[in-house]
Amino acid sequence: MKNAMTVIFGLLVVVAASSLSMAADQDLKGSKDHPLLTRMPNFFISEYKDNEFDSHKFIGRNKQPIVIEGHKYYIGYNLNKGAAEPGELKIRRNIQDALKKIGGEVVFDDNFNRVSTIVLQKEGNETWVEVRSFNNKYRLSIVVRETMRQEVAASAEVMGKDINSTGHVAIYGIYFDSGKSEIKPESDAAIAEIAKLLQDVGALKVYVVGHTDNDGSFDFNMKLSKDRAEAVARSLSGKHGIAAARMDSYGVASLSPVASNDTADGKAKNRRVELVKQ
Repeated sequence: MKNAMTVIFGLLVVVAASSLSMAADQDLKGSKDHPLLTRMPNFFISEYKDNEFDSHKFIGRNKQPIVIEGHKYYIGYNLNKGAAEPGELKIRRNIQDALKKIGGEVVFDDNFNRVSTIVLQKEGNETWVEVRSFNNKYRLSIVVRETMRQEVAASAEVMGKDINSTGHVAIYGIYFDSGKSEIKPESDAAIAEIAKLLQDVGALKVYVVGHTDNDGSFDFNMKLSKDRAEAVARSLSGKHGIAAARMDSYGVASLSPVASNDTADGKAKNRRVELVKQ
């Protein structure tokens, strides 16, 4: 009887150990592969972070560090227990080749430190990928580059100070879909602050001026920028009771940039609506 109990206990230990081993090789709860990359065979996700806006210091061209901001993913993969190690170089080369097939460019690769940086331009997005590989694990840091959306609208008081000191104020809290002039609902806070400014300063008359980046044709952007300015003026008049006679709408396309249109950050700064004191 004692021997039988010993055998049963031993079997239970084996089953428990097997269950723990299986559990350890499961993906971290809530994690998933990035849409651009499938995982290496026999690996599971051991670490995972998905931040809507964050930054990462990549090693770019000419070995220069560059900080990229945007939607950041961090995914750590570990090899399943008992699986054969593919080798760190095979991991890096697989990821490089997968991204190169869809237009990615390897801008940095270091065999000594086992790290690579790949940049992908696809569907209007610029995605930076860093892979750090080891024999039995690898880590991906991925940032889809973008400028943080301004979620706090400038107050009417701040707008008034800018107009008084410089004669104009840039409004960055008004949003449109690309190529369209319909104001998106998340613009309500900024437009309400413009209305408050015009209500508080009853004698103030303004030009509402639309600005774009240089994507697309100049003629299209001239019309688009004017249409957007007119949409803002209509919203101020229709929703907030501001007299239409106090606002004249114009569009200047990309004629008055405040930053370089050669970068995504610069283009985001150039897409704006300004109030100019008449």
